[in-house]
Amino acid sequence: MAALFWSYGAGQLVKNTQFLMQKIEAIIRPMRLDQVKQALEDLGITGMTVTDVRGYGHQRGHTERYRGNTYVVNLLPKIKLELVVTDRMAEAVIEAVEEAARTGEIGDGKIFRYPVERAIRIRTGDEGEAAL
Repeated sequence: MAALFWSYGAGQLVKNTQFLMQKIEAIIRPMRLDQVKQALEDLGITGMTVTDVRGYGHQRGHTERYRGNTYVVNLLPKIKLELVVTDRMAEAVIEAVEEAARTGEIGDGKIFRYPVERAIRIRTGDEGEAAL
C-alpha cells in the first residue's frame, strides 16, 4: 500500500504523490545495536548504514569527575541506523527496531520515517525496489 503525501512539483503543491519506499532512521543506544541488527536480520533486512553519532534529548547528558574537576557531558554517544525498505515492510521494521532498542529508560532514542521518491543502485542502474 503506497502512502499519499503532499509535495512540490514545478512550483505548485501536488497531491497524491505515491512513494513505494520508506527511509527508516533510528537513533539508539550503542549497547542495543546487536539486538537491533538481529531483529532486522530476522525480518530479512540485509542492508543498512550505521553511524556513530553524539547527541542529547530529554536525557540531557551527565556529569563526570576527572582529577578532581567536574565536567558536564551533554553530548552522549549514540548509534544512527539508516535503512530504506519497501512501503509494506516499513511498519514491521519500525516495530522490530522499537522492541529491540527499548530498555525502558530515558535515552532509548527515536525513530523517524520518511518517504523515498527514488532509489538507484549505482552499479547496475536498477531503480525502485529492485535497487534495494
